[in-house]
Amino acid sequence: MGKAMYLKKVEGPRTVTLPNGKVLSQADLPPPDTQRWVASRKAAVVRAVASGLISRESALNRYGLSDEEFQGWAQAVAQHGEAGLKTTQLQKYRQL
Repeated sequence: MGKAMYLKKVEGPRTVTLPNGKVLSQADLPPPDTQRWVASRKAAVVRAVASGLISRESALNRYGLSDEEFQGWAQAVAQHGEAGLKTTQLQKYRQL
């Protein structure tokens, strides 16, 4: 007999379709113990919350983020896209 495959129980949907047609899944999210927050990981969390894949509260708890930190990420993505989350670009965008 083959091995049985079990899916981990998760809150909310397993996948969502983003406005650009891409599918975002729970597996696309950074691990909860992420230490190095590159722009793509931050953007994935912002997209997951905006699309309803995970709740904002769940994201804050899972990643140990403050509400202000997450709000800053969300504003940067809304105003400048993922590039707004790159640390090398922060000073440039803050001056605008």
